[in-house]
Amino acid sequence: MQRLALPRPLHPHIALVHYDRTKPDLSDAGSLYLLHFYKIAFKSRFSGKAKYGPGSYDFQEGGLAFVARNQLVELSGDAEEHEGYALFFHPDLFNDYPLAGTIQQHGFFSYSVNEALFLSENEKKVIQSVFEAIDTELKNNIDRFSQDVLVSQLELLLNHCNRFYNRQFLTRNVMHHDLIDRMNAYLTEWFAKEQALISGLPTTQEIADQLKVSQRYLSDMLRSLTGKTTRQHIHLRLIEKAKELLSSDTLTTAEVAYQLGFEHPQSFNKFFRQKTGLSPAAFRKLLYSNQ
Repeated sequence: MQRLALPRPLHPHIALVHYDRTKPDLSDAGSLYLLHFYKIAFKSRFSGKAKYGPGSYDFQEGGLAFVARNQLVELSGDAEEHEGYALFFHPDLFNDYPLAGTIQQHGFFSYSVNEALFLSENEKKVIQSVFEAIDTELKNNIDRFSQDVLVSQLELLLNHCNRFYNRQFLTRNVMHHDLIDRMNAYLTEWFAKEQALISGLPTTQEIADQLKVSQRYLSDMLRSLTGKTTRQHIHLRLIEKAKELLSSDTLTTAEVAYQLGFEHPQSFNKFFRQKTGLSPAAFRKLLYSNQ
């Protein structure tokens, strides 16, 4: 707060900045600083568009953006970046509450800025009301109920964010299914080139980088739309390739294992049995008995 020359916060562990009332000092724009708080920025309208993979998202309708604590961030010199609300809160606020154990489940704090939460007019009204309730509570004198109220309001805000992000995954169907198609194409190419033999399976981070999205956003999006994480999708494609290779009588089970990136055939046998309920040998026997 001192870095932006903003007023002293009303509470030691949570602060709400209303940029329409308080303008930050941008004389140090372009510098980097370590953010020790979680941050949620709420803007009723954004300007321009943000790149997202091969396309872009229109920010004109406004929404929410999230930053996890202990992130190195750059102070923007664009006045339009400092519009609406910014909520800062430290984990000491909720250390003795269940939220301390569940805050990591809110994956949107790990999303990139171009994976912001876009809100409908009704959703903006809901979020606005929560921010205003927090603002009202912060202006009250601190008493023994203040922390309980503030933590419950914060939990309500985060729960709304989970609900609205799940809606976004579903309503932006075309773009998200394009991501899934591109991920599957990447995995198909990976196995076609026998890349697994050279460098093992692709990591979830490598796939996210290829798709130009954050790892957490990709996994949450896939779980919402398909019920499976990125890692589970990788394993599904691996099993498909394993079945394809086992269908050929030119490779031994050990050779199939090595081609798929397993260092030991025993590890492949265990993995295949876990995913299919059959050993590679039993799968081959069943396959040939049906021919």
